[in-house]
Amino acid sequence: MILIDDLREGLKTFKALSSESRIKILELLSVYHKLNMNELAEKLDLTNGAITSHVKKLEECGLIKVSTEAASRGNQKLCYLHEDKLIFNLKKKTEEKFYQSEIAVGHFSDYDIYPTCGLANKEHIIGEFDDPSYFADPARINSQILWFSKGFIEYRLPNYLKPGQELIELQISMEISSEAPGVCSEWPSDIFFYLNELKLGSWTSPGDFGETKGIFTPSWWYPNWNQYGLLKLLSVNKYGTFIDGSKISEMNLTDLNIDHKSKLKFKLVVPEMKDHLGGLTIFGKNFGNYNQNIYMRLIYK
Repeated sequence: MILIDDLREGLKTFKALSSESRIKILELLSVYHKLNMNELAEKLDLTNGAITSHVKKLEECGLIKVSTEAASRGNQKLCYLHEDKLIFNLKKKTEEKFYQSEIAVGHFSDYDIYPTCGLANKEHIIGEFDDPSYFADPARINSQILWFSKGFIEYRLPNYLKPGQELIELQISMEISSEAPGVCSEWPSDIFFYLNELKLGSWTSPGDFGETKGIFTPSWWYPNWNQYGLLKLLSVNKYGTFIDGSKISEMNLTDLNIDHKSKLKFKLVVPEMKDHLGGLTIFGKNFGNYNQNIYMRLIYK
């Protein structure tokens, strides 16, 4: 997500979006995920020189990224979206005070999962496929991706609030998807979120994505395995619980009653008795499209 809090600082971005051709480039990348310069030129019926100029402007303001990769005839430049959301605030906000933590995918504190399942780091699979016992293996602490078809995974989140600090919003950001046998972009899964055993709400993942390689997924990872997920922002404030700004439940901070003494146990659940039993994959660093672990932010006053 790209957030623009100061309109003047966003002038370069707004100018980049003022071109119909550059808008079309963003639309194409949102569909095809990655395209090289020649493919963009062909689809837009523009010269390579024009495409190079447009891509440079989009790259300069952070809307897309360009990487050089080996091809059959030398190197090629591949373009892809840097982020999937652009938000700008018209009204300036006062500076927020917050504590931010990064939780590695393998740092879960409890689990009860069922095959298909597994864990891996950027170098190899941890243990064996479809054997839940490896979720207790000491090496699981180093896992950077995990997946299971049903059950739950729980993380203990650090609470750095001090006496006199009032929590005004809890935010959790993560890249997740469904877990299908192999891959399937249309494999819905009802994923439920809990904090301290209180249900925050649910989100239905549309599928388990593998039609293109994840931007950061290691080269040894098989192409018929899940490649990337969707970056989701779960937030809880006084108004309720939200996913990417859309309200999913009335559960709010008053209900959670969090202060500086509270333990924070965050659970992701794929229950068996739901319409869409499609599993869960959590992508961490060196996997997927965002190269991030689970991020948690406590915003306070």
